[in-house]
Amino acid sequence: MALAKAVYDRRIQLGLSQTELATRSGLTQAKISRIEGSDTVPTLPLLAKLAKGLDASLNIAIEAETVRLSLTAHDAT
Repeated sequence: MALAKAVYDRRIQLGLSQTELATRSGLTQAKISRIEGSDTVPTLPLLAKLAKGLDASLNIAIEAETVRLSLTAHDAT
């Protein structure tokens, strides 16, 4: 659920449609929709493509009882 919200929020922040994000990420619009709907279990290569398309770093911390996820936008420099 955290990934879905982070992807949606960053996509909206960039002013991208799902189709535009799909093109930037090398994925399909249907795959972006499934990610945002929490209807898929993403692989590491998919996460890497997604982070590139969102121009951000994806950080995931997994601990015994919690999972934290954040997308950090790359500097515009």
